[in-house]
Amino acid sequence: MSDDSTQFSGTMEVRERHKFDVAALESYLKKNIVGFTGPLKVSQFKGGQSNPSYMLETPDRRYVLRRKPPGKLLPSAHAVDREYRVLTALAKTDVPVPKTYCLCEDESVIGTMFYVMDFLNGDIEWDPSLPGYSKANRVAVFDSMNAAMAALHQVDYKAVGLESFGKPTDYLARQISRWTKQYRASETESIEAMDNLMAWLPDNIPPGDETAIVHGDYRLDNTVLDKSSHRVMGILDWELATLGHPIADFSYHCMTWRLEPELFRGLNGLDLRALGIPTEEQYVQAYCERTGRDGIEHWDFYAAYNMFRLAAILQGIVGRVKDGTASNKNAADVAVRVKPLALRGWEQAEKIIKGV
Repeated sequence: MSDDSTQFSGTMEVRERHKFDVAALESYLKKNIVGFTGPLKVSQFKGGQSNPSYMLETPDRRYVLRRKPPGKLLPSAHAVDREYRVLTALAKTDVPVPKTYCLCEDESVIGTMFYVMDFLNGDIEWDPSLPGYSKANRVAVFDSMNAAMAALHQVDYKAVGLESFGKPTDYLARQISRWTKQYRASETESIEAMDNLMAWLPDNIPPGDETAIVHGDYRLDNTVLDKSSHRVMGILDWELATLGHPIADFSYHCMTWRLEPELFRGLNGLDLRALGIPTEEQYVQAYCERTGRDGIEHWDFYAAYNMFRLAAILQGIVGRVKDGTASNKNAADVAVRVKPLALRGWEQAEKIIKGV
């Protein structure tokens, strides 16, 4: 089991700064969820760098509550209302998501906005090499992840009521601008590679535009795997979801193949054939077949962009640790990953600049 699994999996007693009035929550849920009965027991999931998540247990069933963290927050961050909206809309599609029950925008109930969804009794794995799995089960996991993302990108966002979920054009330009601002707002040290990427990326966006629902943070550890079939039964953590470019979303997911295990839960350097895990090329080809594409151009640009974006996301966590608003006690550990990710992103950009 990886360190991340040990640190972030399972539940614990609610952290002091994340505690709230359980009786007030129980009273609210009785009024807003059909069939909800007490008494209510609350514990906190260890994971969740951004939005604190809680296990709600009653004599009849289990639920999950996701809330905005207390304290000073970055602009546009922690959008649990957007998570609720996209999860509710996707319930009508083939994309595997947990059922939602209610969204509470009244901060007087537990102190911040929250929503409640089903608890999925499956496995959450943090190590993409899937230690302890057979080769056949690893094949099932990766094939299922690929199919789930392809299904998401093929959803007609207008048909499911998400036409206003985001702007339908210029996703990459807007994302680069957004994460540049977020990075600057939480910057704790000068990193030349990040400065280089923030200057280079906006002027080198590939031509062509597409629009789909994008998850924004699609990784193995944001999925729940069925305990028997080992296929994805639910996709979690939709905070960064919006309307955007599907290849930007898919290429972020594919960084798993380009990063080492110690840098950010990657597969680079592992014997994929022995593990039964597809290569990056095989995985991309499967996605292309499922989405009717002949191939994907400008792959190195997307890699550079996503390494910049992930570095900015992690820097935001570092900033929240400094401000005292991070929701995970281990969040400070991510600080050491920001600079290596920026360096790797700039290496990808230099390949394009040099025409390698």
